[in-house]
Amino acid sequence: MTATATTGASAADTTPVRLAVVLASTRDGRFGPTVGTWFTGLAEQREDLVVDVVDLVETPVPYTMGWGDPAPADAALFAAVTPRLAAADAFVVVTPEYNHSFPAPLKNLIDQHYVEWQAKPIGFVAYGGLAGGLRAVEQLRQVFAELHAVTVRDTVSFHGAAGTFEGSEPRDPEGCGTAAKTMLDQVVWWARALRDAKAARPYGS
Repeated sequence: MTATATTGASAADTTPVRLAVVLASTRDGRFGPTVGTWFTGLAEQREDLVVDVVDLVETPVPYTMGWGDPAPADAALFAAVTPRLAAADAFVVVTPEYNHSFPAPLKNLIDQHYVEWQAKPIGFVAYGGLAGGLRAVEQLRQVFAELHAVTVRDTVSFHGAAGTFEGSEPRDPEGCGTAAKTMLDQVVWWARALRDAKAARPYGS
């Protein structure tokens, strides 16, 4: 008697990926909103993404490092941002480079959360001087690896950032637009792959 094997796979989830774009800089006169607005505009044109902008000026996270429950005022601040991180399938961090690293408010946001980052992809849009923010990105890759996140390979980088924009638009929209598409394609692929995997088997850290 010959056994007949039945094979099949459930259809992949094609629901749009919920992308949280984190604007990391909080300094007065920051250039981040210029870069972030440009990038968000590109992301919002895609049918496979739903975009939520988490601006750390508008949604600050308290510097509360302790094991107890946060004070009521701190709890309110967490309530404004934590559910949005938890709901995201993926992240893109828009960050400058400060002294070969990334901004303290971003590190605070990362450190105050844990499961919200797990088994999710993270892309980067970096800006700065000669290094284009890439040294900040390399440090962030190490930090997010510790939190079980997956950072995608390709990055959007603006070297000498202030001179690469004319008003609110890049001087070379084709070059950076192509880089952004490549990075977002990778983010979407990983987000869907990890979402399908977690639906079949919860991630365990």
